[in-house]
Amino acid sequence: MGLVDKIFGKKKEEEAKKQAQQAAEEAARKAAAEEAARKRREELAEKQRMIEEAQKRAEEEAAKRKAALEAEAAAEAEKIRQRGEAMAAAMRQAVEQAKPKTYVVKPGDSLSKIAKEQLGDAKRWPEIYELNKALIGDNPNLIHPGQELKLPE
Repeated sequence: MGLVDKIFGKKKEEEAKKQAQQAAEEAARKAAAEEAARKRREELAEKQRMIEEAQKRAEEEAAKRKAALEAEAAAEAEKIRQRGEAMAAAMRQAVEQAKPKTYVVKPGDSLSKIAKEQLGDAKRWPEIYELNKALIGDNPNLIHPGQELKLPE
């Protein structure tokens, strides 16, 4: 081999080494970039998982709060319904008590007999008469079967 061949051979060898080194460096950069990309994907996947878990917890908490509010509303509605029923019962009782008590005259009745049976005291017949004077008229002894008399409290 000649000197020129040796020089060209060394140059080619150096050039090949340089290309090999550049290829190795490029491969190392590529591997490092791929590793960084893999790590970034893993980080993003972990963040996504954490977001999904947080969202799931938030949805579960919202569902619990909704259920609690619905239960509270149902309990309040039941209380209101019960109060309404109690008020209606009280009003019915008040109306019933406010209605004047009446008695329908039967054959053989007299004001004193009605007073004794309904009021517990025959001497209270004038109270019945005063309440019903417009119906009975001027004579308290003239009551007729079928007349509806108001009774005092």
